[in-house]
Amino acid sequence: MMVPLLQESVTTGVELQQYVILSSILFSIGVYGVLARRNAVLILMSVELMLNAVSINMVAFAVYTAPTLFVGIIFAIFIITIAAAEVGLALGIVLRVFRNRGTANVDEIDSLKW
Repeated sequence: MMVPLLQESVTTGVELQQYVILSSILFSIGVYGVLARRNAVLILMSVELMLNAVSINMVAFAVYTAPTLFVGIIFAIFIITIAAAEVGLALGIVLRVFRNRGTANVDEIDSLKW
């Protein structure tokens, strides 16, 4: 009895194009949020959207090109780890600026003096 390859046995009905479209929409929303928003917390959320879009792309291409290798999934885990560290550090900075200045608006924060 012959065991089918993993690529042949995975039939989700979702094509690679759909994942790429989803990740490009998420990335575009994230770029718009970074460029258009003035609140630091909303900018951080937009950066997280962009990182999640990249993770979706990595996993989708990994599953469709080499399903037996976990390279894309490992990169996605690294991206998620770096995103978590980025959020922790950036929220600490935003909270410190908010306590000192009374605002989280990035337009009003024009110098690095405390």
